[in-house]
Amino acid sequence: MAIGTDEWLEQVQEEILEPALPICDPHHHLWDHPDSRYLLDELLADTGSGHNVVSTVFVECASMYRADGDVAMRPVGETEFVNGVAAMSASGQYGETRACLGIVSYADLTLGAAVGDVLDAHMRVSDRFKGIRHAAGWDASPDVRNSHTDPIEHLYLDSTFREGFAELGKRGL
Repeated sequence: MAIGTDEWLEQVQEEILEPALPICDPHHHLWDHPDSRYLLDELLADTGSGHNVVSTVFVECASMYRADGDVAMRPVGETEFVNGVAAMSASGQYGETRACLGIVSYADLTLGAAVGDVLDAHMRVSDRFKGIRHAAGWDASPDVRNSHTDPIEHLYLDSTFREGFAELGKRGL
C-alpha cells in the first residue's frame, strides 16, 4: 500500500544546521490539477521548515498554459500564472520568503529565430522571467520515457534548435 505525501515526508526529520543562512530554493513547480495542487500555501509550508529560505525560483512544469491562441504562445500563460503568485508573495502578506523571484518557463526553441516573439512575450509579462527550460531527454527504447517536450534525438545539435537557442542570448536570458 502506498503511503500519503505527509507520511512520506515525515520519514526523515532534518536537523537545521544554520538557521540564519539565507537560502534560495532554485527549483520548484506550481500547479493546480483536479486531483493535485501545489500553490503558494503548499510551497510556503515546505520552505517554512526552519531553514531561512528567502527566495525561490519557479521552473516550468507545463502548468496553466493558455487554452487558446497560437500554440507557440500558450506557454506564456504559465509565466502569467506564476507572476501572479510571485506578486502575492511580494506583498509580504505571506511572510518574508519571496516565492518565484525568478521564473524559468518554456518556449519551443525548435521554432528557430521565430521563438524570439515568444521570449519577448514572456518578458513583457514579467520582469521575473529569467529564461527557459527545454528538456531534451531522449532514448530509442520504448521502455524509457522521453522528456515531456517530445524531443528528437540529438536535439541540442539540431541547427534550428540552436538558432532558437541564440535568441536567448540576444535577450540576456
